Amino acid sequence: MSKSFHPPSQEKPYRILGVQQIAVGSPSLAGLRSLWIDTLGAKEVKTFKSESENVDEIVTTLGKGVASVEVDLMTPLDPSSSPKVDSPPLNHIGLWVTDIRACVDHLEGEGYTFTPGGIREGASGHDVCFLHPKPREGKGGEGVLIELVQAPEKVIEAYETLEEL
Repeated sequence: MSKSFHPPSQEKPYRILGVQQIAVGSPSLAGLRSLWIDTLGAKEVKTFKSESENVDEIVTTLGKGVASVEVDLMTPLDPSSSPKVDSPPLNHIGLWVTDIRACVDHLEGEGYTFTPGGIREGASGHDVCFLHPKPREGKGGEGVLIELVQAPEKVIEAYETLEEL
């Protein structure tokens, strides 16, 4: 017996527009580069290092223009420290959101928990925050670290012009 999906009746003060990025981790940045850039053809955009986030990262993209998806290739600066950006190997998924502040306020009101750090500038220059994958209290990402990414106006405008498949 299949269940019908019924969207919540409450109007939300934000919209999720689609996937902004995926982040994959490995102990070997060279292995990630070989697979994603050399073999699959991702375009290297920039590199990013953060000791506080324990990450050495290559930011790449697949696709074109506002329809491109960022693929972040990550390895830990210190494999013995946290966070463990290479475990699990699919580290997190990022979602474009029209109004990150309204989204966070709404989700917190619904009992969702975010990781420490609040809304801040991410590696690609967009405001970001992370829904906790497994909070001790409250609701979370059901085991998945979810990054909410403030969509720039050009992404929001392009989304408005898209047609359904």
